[in-house]
Order: sequence, then structure tokens, then C-alpha cells
Amino acid sequence: MNISKFFIDRPIFAGVLSALILLAGLVASFNMPVSEYPQVIPPSVVVHAQYPGANAKTIAETVAAPLEQSVNGIEDMLYMDSKASGDGHLYLTVTFKLGTDPDRAQQLVQTRVSQAQARLPEDVQRLGVTAVKNLPMITIAVHMVSPKGTYDNNYISNYAILHVKDRLARITGVGDVAIWGPGGYAMRVWLDPAALAERGLSANDVADAIRRQNIQAAVGTIGSAPTSADTAFQLNVNADGRLKSPEEFKAIVIKSDARGAITRLGDVARVELGAEDYGIRATLDNSPAVAVTVQESPGANSLQISRDVHKAMKELENDFPEDVVYRIVYEPSRAVQSGIDAVIETLLESVALVVLVVFLFLQTWRASIIPLIAVPISIVGTFTFLLLAGYSINTLSLFGLVVAIGIVVDDAIVVVENVERNIARGLSPREATYQAMREVSGPIIAIALTLSAVFLPLAFLSGLTGEFYKQFAVTIAISTLISAVNSLTLSPALSALLLKGHGDAPDAVTRVTQKVFGRFFGRFNRTFDRTSEAYGGGVGRLLRHKGALLVVYALLLGGTWWLTGHVPGGFVPAQDKEYLVSLAQLPEGSTLDRTEATMNKMNAMALKHPAVLGTSSYSGLSINGVTKSSSTALTFVLLKPFKERKGISADQVAADLGREFGSIGHAFTGIFPPPPVYGLGTLGGFKLQIEDRADLGYDELYKATQAFIKKASEAPELGPLFSTYNVNAPQLKVDIDRAKAQQLGVNTPAAFSAMQSFLGSYYVNDFNFLGRVYQVRMQADGQFRSKPEDIGQLHVRSESGQMVPLASFAKVSQTYGPDQVTRYNGFTSRRGAARAGLLVGPGNGGHPADCGCNLATRDDVRMDRPDLPADHCRQQRSLDSSPLRSLGVLRIGGPVREPDAAAGDHPHHSDEHLLRAAWCVAHEGRQQHLHPDRTHRACRPGVEERHPDRRVRARARDGGDVHVEGRDRVLSLAAAAHPDDVAGLHHGRDPTRSFDRRRCRNAPGDGHLGVLRNDRRHAVRPLSHTALLRTGPGA
Repeated sequence: MNISKFFIDRPIFAGVLSALILLAGLVASFNMPVSEYPQVIPPSVVVHAQYPGANAKTIAETVAAPLEQSVNGIEDMLYMDSKASGDGHLYLTVTFKLGTDPDRAQQLVQTRVSQAQARLPEDVQRLGVTAVKNLPMITIAVHMVSPKGTYDNNYISNYAILHVKDRLARITGVGDVAIWGPGGYAMRVWLDPAALAERGLSANDVADAIRRQNIQAAVGTIGSAPTSADTAFQLNVNADGRLKSPEEFKAIVIKSDARGAITRLGDVARVELGAEDYGIRATLDNSPAVAVTVQESPGANSLQISRDVHKAMKELENDFPEDVVYRIVYEPSRAVQSGIDAVIETLLESVALVVLVVFLFLQTWRASIIPLIAVPISIVGTFTFLLLAGYSINTLSLFGLVVAIGIVVDDAIVVVENVERNIARGLSPREATYQAMREVSGPIIAIALTLSAVFLPLAFLSGLTGEFYKQFAVTIAISTLISAVNSLTLSPALSALLLKGHGDAPDAVTRVTQKVFGRFFGRFNRTFDRTSEAYGGGVGRLLRHKGALLVVYALLLGGTWWLTGHVPGGFVPAQDKEYLVSLAQLPEGSTLDRTEATMNKMNAMALKHPAVLGTSSYSGLSINGVTKSSSTALTFVLLKPFKERKGISADQVAADLGREFGSIGHAFTGIFPPPPVYGLGTLGGFKLQIEDRADLGYDELYKATQAFIKKASEAPELGPLFSTYNVNAPQLKVDIDRAKAQQLGVNTPAAFSAMQSFLGSYYVNDFNFLGRVYQVRMQADGQFRSKPEDIGQLHVRSESGQMVPLASFAKVSQTYGPDQVTRYNGFTSRRGAARAGLLVGPGNGGHPADCGCNLATRDDVRMDRPDLPADHCRQQRSLDSSPLRSLGVLRIGGPVREPDAAAGDHPHHSDEHLLRAAWCVAHEGRQQHLHPDRTHRACRPGVEERHPDRRVRARARDGGDVHVEGRDRVLSLAAAAHPDDVAGLHHGRDPTRSFDRRRCRNAPGDGHLGVLRNDRRHAVRPLSHTALLRTGPGA
């Protein structure tokens, strides 16, 4: 049956059908979200809690731990990590499987948080615990400045809160809007401890007086029913309960006596309308500024959000006070739009080349226009189905269209060529079309189905890499199917209408074409014929040497296989995002003023570079999870558009500035590119997590982290690794002699409460101002908390009413501790990072599926990889043998040596350790475990090593082989290649080049992107390398 005969006889119907496909695609293209890559960032919910005055350790133990215990195990959760900082803030990020409804995830987290509320400290409960859904990325940042200095940052920050923040938060797709700067207004009560002690008052007396006199009272109504019949009016009663101004707060009565003496708040404190938080200072090009950062919701269109923010700010600008302006310099979506524009430009160039080639070979406008009409119908029509599938317009789907152009034009060319051939045999155009379609309909359908069968299986890949491949493959498959439909409907109908018999007189357009291009076409045809004859003769001669051809073919296959294992590869190519991230880490305990001065110096260096557009800096902000620390600073170095930089790449700018920053000797400085995919980390490269799974303490965690990074950094393939984790932050410790305090009549809780009130930013209650609710904060004035000796001068009231200084029963000493505490999946952890663009070797050989091999070393520590489920090898080999296998696979293998004593890890004490390190690599998952080597008995027969998290045993055999239970294979233990080779890393693939996917089994409790895990099943998982530092007999 000739399928196309119906459309050949009804060309209008064929034209209308194709027009509908084209129009539907056009409408869909304007309604699809636009992004750089498909949605590959798992949705997350951020839980925020405050505990004013508490240090990082206290927050981690009293706030983070209860919340994590309650949240853990929530449906569809992948992992969670928390960051507790010394300024009293906790951020707990719960990450869910890709595809999880973010609204539902937020509800689930909020429910679990509510269940844990009763276990949290009272101050935390009073301030509230929030759960917000957003992506870990800043979509756009609006900087507000006062160029002439008319207004300070406190005023600008509050203006942004009142008039800008809420407006931006209402934009569709926005997840959260934050103010980076002083924060909102707060009534600051700066106490004078000496004046309080002189009057026999404590900080609690002040807080109680504020609570009693700054309260919103509901005082009722006069004349409300039921009442007497002669009552004429019903009147609401008002009273000034909540205070509104510093003067009103100063008038609060703290104490009075029978003689009429009154002590007011203004007598013992300085009261002002200040800022809620002084922990971060923002600058733009080294000038004070306030940053309004916008984060998008999962699945939102970042480009549309940026456009809406620009539009909203132009509207709001009309109402700005004089000398308040805004600038938008940090906008990653600009680079995204530039990348998409480049792909669209490539798409148009491809269309132009197709037009040129088709016209060059067919040489008549009638024959050329038929396949050229097929291109826009197939390409544009694809958008309809992409919209129905929930896809976006991104670089990968556009790349798919670029590849599809050459495919979709082929079917129409086949139709036209066969119609022309039949016309040459003497048939009329219509009869020639009938005959041609009888001949080629089957092949066209077969080709479309074959190509679809090649690409569509990629749509069923799971995980992160699957999301990248999926839209690329589906785009090609859909466009191919539409092309086949078009070749069976519109192309034959147009062929019957437009093509002419070879004996017919040429039309005017044909005559002009032949006159202009006839001579060129003649030379081209003669050259092409000679080339074709020469090629045919050469093939004939080669066929007489079949053996040599097979050898060459085998060599090519071997070379391809060899290159697959040695050409650098990775997740996605490193790209110029038009900005860099720099950081400064001063010695622990450095003041915010010192940190700001250092960052200003770095910014001055950056602004002199010809490729730098500006700097957006945040002193007091740490790159480690974007938490607060007075000794750290973070800067976004904004680059000029690439076309304006005269070929200066972002890497070159980073290298130039890195050398200049190195001249700052009193601080650790660095400058890094952003991650290739927005939201997958803060910097490029990879991250690692070190977990303390046995609660050995921060000192042991620090030793293991530093030793691991020290030895790993000696591998040239990795380059410098770093971690901002430090347990040597200068701190003070107050030791209370409880027996002596009891003798003096002082309750220990009263002493702790006094220190919290005087030294911490103690939250009392709220007040109303400018239609908003702000906090009342109480703290000792600056001159009374500037030296360690000031702690001893704080007074506590005893049971007899006497004011007792803390120095009489407490001793203040210097100590050290962590400035920040991070936790990962319920365990204290520390993260580290490496530079982007690192090269990681292919391991110690073997098939990529052999990630269950054990790697042994001498001394007390070794690294091995846990066994894999029995079906893993089949899954991996099938993946590696398919076109899905990319050119880059990150493999970490080889020996691991124990840190030497100079590094702070004594071999005899290492048997006490149980530390787990997770290499969070952006593009693939692998779990590795560090165990004590126990060389003196590891190779003896009968010794078994049991993994603590699963039912797998590895039996050590003489000769260095390990038999793994449940697997019919023997894994050889690798020998130590070098005493400083921490992980046996070799030269190999670059994780900044191409897509990649690995399969590996990981310990329960870890996961990413919807992985199902048990001892018999484990899906592809592209998240993290993990390693377990295990020592001790019980390990």
C-alpha cells in the first residue's frame, strides 16, 4: 500500500497538516522554560534556626543533632548536611531525589521540624525554626548603594527589606530573597555591667522589665453586648503596650524603692535603633553596599527570573530616596543566555550550510526547496513534544536540534532524488512521485525507527547523567520521527506539484539560476564525477588487499579503545561563566575589620585587571557552606563579557590574580572558577567530606583531615587540596568552681545566664516599627566585652542579694576550638575541595566495573572499595560497551599510606579512630573505605575484614589476593607505589571535559538522585567518593 498516495492527491491537506505542526511548535517554543542545562539539581529544603550567644559546638549538639534525628529518614531524602557557625545560626539543608515535588518536601520537613521543637532550647523555640525550599545557588544579586554617602548601610538594608525584598519575593519562580549586609532593624540595648552591679541589678532584671513593659495588650471594649439598654456607644479600648522608639525604651522602669528612687533603662544602658546582625559587611567595587540576593525555586526559569527582577527594579527605582541607586552586576544568567545564543547561532549556521549543500547538489530551486521546507517543520515541531514532556530549551536540547538538522533533511532528499530519477525515465512528475514513494516509503520508516531505537533508550537512564542525556536523545528522536512523517506527506505532495519533466521548458527562476550559476555548476559536476570515479577505483584496488585493511581496521579499534582510557574526560566541560570566586582566610579569631581590610586589598588588585568588570565582596562570609565567620571573606570577581576581553579567558584571569593574591602573606587566599552546573557546589572541581562516625572529637577529625589532604595534595594529578576546617580558632573557656559558687550563694544557671545576656546578642522580645515587627536585642556595650578580663567583671546576684563578680568563683583561660561545625548525615564532618580542571588517573588498571577491588598498603591504614552486588559487573560492562559510555571516568585507586607522626597522627593512637571521608565528586559515585592495614595479621589465613555497614566479608589470603564473599573472582591487593602516594592516583581523565557515569555500591545512609540500595541491588549513582578511615581492632 502506498501511504503517500492520499497526500499526493490532496496536497492542501498535507500542507495544512505540516502548518499545524509548525505553528504548534512555534507556540510551544514561547512557552518553554529556558535554562543552560536540564533540571539536574535535586530539590532541597533549608532549615534555619538561631541560638543567640551560642558557639558552633553548642548549636551542633543542642540544635542540629535533635533536628537531624527528627528529619532523618524522611521520604525521598537523599542526604542532609548542616552548618553551625559561631554567630548563633544553624542551616540544615535536606536534599531530595530529583523529581520530588518541592512543596511536598517542604511540608514533610516542616512536619519533622515541628516534632523536634520541644527538644530545642527555649531561646531557639522563641525565635522560631523555618523551612524554606530553594536551590543552593544565587540567581541574581541586586546591589543598593548610596554613592554620596548620604545613607549608611543600615538604612539602605532596611529600605531594601521594606520596599524591595517583598516585591522580588513575589516574582514567579523565586524561592527566597535574602539581604546580605547589616540585616533588619533591631532595638539594641547596650548594657553597662558596672552601672547594673552598682544598683544591685542583673541582666535578667533588665530583660524581665523589658518583657513586662514592652508587651502588646488586648484591653477590651466598652459597651459591648450584653449590656444595659441605655448604653449608646460601643468603644474599643487602646493602650500603648508595645514601645516604638529608643526614648520610650529608655524610660522603662527597672527598679524602684519605697523612697521613690527609680532606676530606668537609660540609666544602665545605651539604647539605639541599630541592626539585628553586624556579622557581614557587603561592598561593591570596594564601596559599602547592601546585596539583595535572589534564589530560585526548583524547576524555575532562571532567565525569566532575571528579566523579571530587572523589570521590577526599574519600577521600584522611581520611588528610591535621593542618593540611593541600584546596580546589578552579579547575574550568572548572562553567561547562560550567551551560551544559548551561541548554540542558536550554530543552529542557524547549520541551516545555512544545509541550504547551500542542497542547492549545490540538486542545482534547481524546485528540487532544493522541498528538503529545505522539511527542516523548519521538523525542527520547530519538535518543541511541541518537548513541552509536553516537561523539558526546557537548553544547550543540550538545542545541540540535539543541531545534530538533527543533517538527519531530517536526508529523508526529503531521498524522496526528491527518487522522484527525479523516475522523471528521468520518462514518467510524469505525479506518476514519478507515486512510483518513488512505493520504493522509498519502507526505507524511510525503517530509518526513522532505527534512529529512534538508537537514541530513545538514553531517555530511560536514571540519575544525574541520565538527565543530561535524556533531552539530547529525545530531541533527536522526535525530530527524526517528524521528519519521517513530513517525508511521507508534504514532501511527495510538493514533489508532484513543483517538479517538472526534463523536457519541459524552464521557468524564469530556473533560467536565471542557470545563467548565474550554470558555468560553476558545470565545473562542479565534472570535478565531482572525476572524484567519484577516482574514489571508486581506489576502493576497488584496496579490496584486493583485504588482509591489510583488516589490520588497519583492528589498529583503529585498538587506538580508539586506548584513547577511551587516556583522553581526559569528565562531567561537563569547564566553561567561562564570566565570573570567578575568590576567598580570604585570615588567622582564626581575626576581627571583621582586619578581614575587611584584607578583602579590600584583594579587590583593589582585581579591579586593576583589564578583564575585570567589578567585585562583589562579603566580609564575614565563609565559602564553607556560605556561613558566617569574622576571619573569612568571599568575593565574586565579575568579568567583562568574553567578546570585550580580547581573548582573555577566565582561567587566565584566575591565574593572574592568584599570583597577585599570593603577595598577601598574612592570609590564605584563593580564586576559583564557579561549578560547571549552577547549583552543584560553590566552586569548580570536587569536594570531599570527612565524617567522625565514632564521635572521637574535633581534634581527631582535624588531624585526619589535614593528614589526608596533605598526602593527597602531593599527587600531581590532584593539585592543591584545601579545607577551611580549623580547630585552632582562639577561644576562651570559663571554668566555674561550682563548690565555691555554692558557698557564695550563686546559682550556676544564673552565672551562665549572665554571660549569655552580656556577651551574646540576647533576644528579649519584639517591637513594632514602620509597620513591621523587629527584635529587641540586649548585650553589653562594646567597651565592656573587648578583653578576656571583662568576663570576670560581670556580676551575678547571689541568694542574699549581693552582687558577686564572676572572677570570684570562675576562671577564664585561653583554649582552642572549631569556629564552625558541619555535620553530614548525622555525623560531625568536615569538607574540603580541590581546584577545578584536575586530572584523575584511571586507577590501577582493569575493567571499569572492577571498582570492588581492594587496594592495600603497609603500616596502619589502607584504602579499599567495598564489594559490589553480583549484577553490577553486567550492568557496568553493558554500559561501557554501549554508546552511552563517555570518554572520561574518574578512578581513584592505588595505595594509601598512614600519615606520619609529624603530621600529628601517631600510629599507636590510630587504632582508636573511625572516620569516614566522602569524596563528593560532581559527576559520579564511588565509595572507598580507609581501614587499618594491620599488616602484622592482615595476610594471615582465616582473618576476615567485615564492613560495618553491610553483610560483606573480605578474606585476606596469602600472596595478597582477597576473595570476596558472593563473587566468583579474586581481587589482587595493590602494592604501595610510593610512600607519599595517598590514593594511588595516576594521570588520566579530566573531569571538566565530557559526560560520565559510573556504577558502584555504596554504604547505606548515603545516596543521590533516587538510588535504590540493598545488598543485592544498586542503581547508577553519580554523587560522591567516600572513604572510611578505620583503625582499631573493632573496626
